[in-house]
Amino acid sequence: MPVRIQLKASKRDVKISPSTLRRGGVIPAVIYGRKQESTPISVAEKDFILAWKKAGESSVVNVLGDWGELQTLINEVVLDPVSDKPIHADFYALEKGKKVKVMVPLEFIGVAPIVKSGAGILIKVMHDMEIEAEPANLPKNIEVDISGLTELSSQITVGTIILPEGVVAVSGAQEVVASITEAKEEVEEAPAETPDLASIEISEKRGKEEKEGEEKETAAPAAAEAKPKA
Repeated sequence: MPVRIQLKASKRDVKISPSTLRRGGVIPAVIYGRKQESTPISVAEKDFILAWKKAGESSVVNVLGDWGELQTLINEVVLDPVSDKPIHADFYALEKGKKVKVMVPLEFIGVAPIVKSGAGILIKVMHDMEIEAEPANLPKNIEVDISGLTELSSQITVGTIILPEGVVAVSGAQEVVASITEAKEEVEEAPAETPDLASIEISEKRGKEEKEGEEKETAAPAAAEAKPKA
């Protein structure tokens, strides 16, 4: 069963600047939903970071406040470009008892024998998968066991993944999640031959001498024609 995650929040006074809130260790946020009016809220930075690490963007976070308790998903987090700390968050309020569709990251576990032997390479075709479930059953991630990949033709499809109770895959059952490709030896290219600098210098010198000789031969007849008769 998914871990129950709670986060205390307060309605935010929009007259107080976000920078003032952040200096006090508080993150400005907003909570909204299909049946939830958009409401500015604030949450303690340390509490939010802890909840975010546990929930990601696919597990339910129960936001507690004067309004009671709301089941939400952390829909978006804005990070400071310098410190990489969260500076704003959006919470999407869910409707209790109604199924939702979300993208959940895949976590590959186990060891594929064909990969361990060096004969094959694991290709991860999908890194997350769309699922449908009631809010209370939404997992943070879905485990994909690759220990059954023993042949070069082995693959894992959406339909072969064991999903948590109450969770249904939205993606087609035949869609490939991971497969094995043959490990080919890399052929080392022969290093390019280093040019012989001495040969280049001799060739350049020879070419220069030949050019100068041609110029002299061309200049001699011209000089003879230009010489005045006695």
